[in-house]
Amino acid sequence: MKKYLILFSGLLIFSSCADYLDVRPESQIEKEVLFSTEHGFFEALNGVYVRGTEGDIYGNELTFGSLDVLAQNYSMTNGSNTLAETYAETAEFNYLDNSFVTRKNSIWNGLYNAIGNSNLILENIDEREDVFTNALYAPLIKGEAKALRAYLHFDLLRLFAPSFFSNPAAPAIPYVVNYSTEITPQSTVSEVLDLIIEELLEARTLLESDPILTDSYVVGYTYNNDFDGLPDDGSNEEQGNDLFIQNRRHRMNYYAVCAELARVYLYKNDKVNALRYALEVIESGKFPWTDKNDFTADDDELKDRVLYKELIFGWYIPARENDLRSRFENIATSTAIVSAEGNILYETGGVGADDFRFKEWMKQESDGITTKLLLMKFKRDGNANLHSLMAPALRLSEMYYIAAECSFDSDPERAWGYFNTVRFNRGIGTEIHNETDYEFFISELIKEARKEFYGEGQIFYMYKRLNRDIMAQSGGTISASDKVFVWPMPDDEIVFGDRD
Repeated sequence: MKKYLILFSGLLIFSSCADYLDVRPESQIEKEVLFSTEHGFFEALNGVYVRGTEGDIYGNELTFGSLDVLAQNYSMTNGSNTLAETYAETAEFNYLDNSFVTRKNSIWNGLYNAIGNSNLILENIDEREDVFTNALYAPLIKGEAKALRAYLHFDLLRLFAPSFFSNPAAPAIPYVVNYSTEITPQSTVSEVLDLIIEELLEARTLLESDPILTDSYVVGYTYNNDFDGLPDDGSNEEQGNDLFIQNRRHRMNYYAVCAELARVYLYKNDKVNALRYALEVIESGKFPWTDKNDFTADDDELKDRVLYKELIFGWYIPARENDLRSRFENIATSTAIVSAEGNILYETGGVGADDFRFKEWMKQESDGITTKLLLMKFKRDGNANLHSLMAPALRLSEMYYIAAECSFDSDPERAWGYFNTVRFNRGIGTEIHNETDYEFFISELIKEARKEFYGEGQIFYMYKRLNRDIMAQSGGTISASDKVFVWPMPDDEIVFGDRD
């Protein structure tokens, strides 16, 4: 077995701003000074979130980029398209391609760098609780830092190790809990999952004081514009002077921890606990389905393309707006899908004929050679919008998919009920009932999840967790295997030795 030394990219770069969302980098700060005030802890925690929004991880590659390329969601058909050229070998699962290796190494470094930022907070907070002026701050910061550390490790596991289904005893990744350059042993897949679950459960306990749990906290749109129906007096529950307390959905809140627990337990095939935590989110009623009028509004300023109210957790990415326009809205530079393939994906000739997602997210355009569908999910109309620009991380619909999968063995009709609920809220009136064949159910679930998570980086993980062949374009499949699902670890980030 091997040991791994995580090489973090320098010292931490922290950020700060008035609302703990729109952050700007500051100079490097000695930790003794940084953690001498509560503001320093806010800066450090913001550093984790800001690191997550960078293009090497959730601001691009792990949301819109490499993962959806691997899931065969984009058509690499235009040799003059720079993005198509960049990702062409990735779409063929050539993990030795120089472009992929560079991106993969940056993802590894980026995730562990964010973990290092979390570790620094957790190593200092217990000794400095006296600096906080509000009793809520310390447990919330500690809970968020623990949950983020678990979240980041889970995605490293899903990328760089075999799935639990494939080989639970396989060597996986180092689970790093100290901010240092000390060698961290490589744990097995099962061991990493147990550590993630332990941390998430601890975070959930710490976040039991999260204001999002209160009856008065109502999830709504974040901007007080004349058209949005929100009061302009600051009384909306997601507005206020103390946005660390008020705007909980842009953070790893209590329900985000529950949602991540549901996701992780399902990965471990513990369907009892996965169902438990998915239902805790669903039954909370905190995240309402997006109103059809908000999803399909003619006025771009009134349109909620990303289904914002349903986001349990997301990465705040206004700085990525121009990148997203280039990636999706310009046919000459975009990662897009050939129109015929997109119509197959969304089943527009059948149950998907009335699917709001296809109608609102897909824009048909031709480059004179090929007709393609450009993704409009992240399209913005300047700053006059119902909500901030977000990269979805955890959705209400995923909780329904998890509940459906976990219910099927014991109660297929209940499972189809969860499945049909999501489809109904996407404009699909055709329901499925009285089908007890598991293979048919999983096939339908994967098809719906692929529609829902298009451009969000989640469907590749679903294929891997279930060990299912990936649906290729033109009707083919890519056979499920560790050669497809497991990324090689970066060679230059590894110090070899014997595992304890």
